Amino acid sequence: MKKILIIVGCVTLVAVLVSCSDKRRSTGRAYMPDMTYSRAYETYAALDTSKFTTVREDWGKDGHKIYYTAKPVIGTMAQGDLRPYENHNDSTGYAASASVKSPLDPATIDMKEAERLYLVNCGICHGMKLDGNGPLYKRSDGTDGPYPAKPANLSGSDSKYKDMPEGTMFHSVTYGKGAMGSYASQLSTKQRWQVIAYIKGKQGGGKDTLKTTGAPVAIDTAKKPAPPAGTN
Repeated sequence: MKKILIIVGCVTLVAVLVSCSDKRRSTGRAYMPDMTYSRAYETYAALDTSKFTTVREDWGKDGHKIYYTAKPVIGTMAQGDLRPYENHNDSTGYAASASVKSPLDPATIDMKEAERLYLVNCGICHGMKLDGNGPLYKRSDGTDGPYPAKPANLSGSDSKYKDMPEGTMFHSVTYGKGAMGSYASQLSTKQRWQVIAYIKGKQGGGKDTLKTTGAPVAIDTAKKPAPPAGTN
């Protein structure tokens, strides 16, 4: 009997020592794991209908049904953004876009920010100089890039794009045109109008309208500004 107790004691001691190892072989158990490790869902992604009710019907006080789809109400816009573009992506909407004017006040447009948005989103195709020689068409070493057709020349030398209304250009950026896809998901309504203002500024004879502390100043980059009065 004494030997049995010694054997049991030794086995128990070994088990305790092994269990005290710093090498954890089990992840353990979590209480309510769905709250500890929550599942990530995109805000407006389609939900699994086997687990979630995507449309809920309820009765309002006026007796009309209320539908809940977890999406923003049609016609609403994010705080601080501009009114959503209303023309549809069809031939009628494209034709109507010619009469659309930019809602931005030229005096409030920061052209440095507009230039940054253009270079980040558009320069890879249309080029830093807006001449259509972006790296996807023509690399800096002169070799051809992976893009087979030359993107539009927006520098102003092509009358087609120089004379294109800003609304039509905005429509193309919003919905995409030809091989160019839509940029509505990358740029907000305000940012798209900023990019259009930058392009139109470049097409206007090399003059850029810069945001200053006072009224906007037109700077002709081809001429050196005269020194202030009273200086040599």
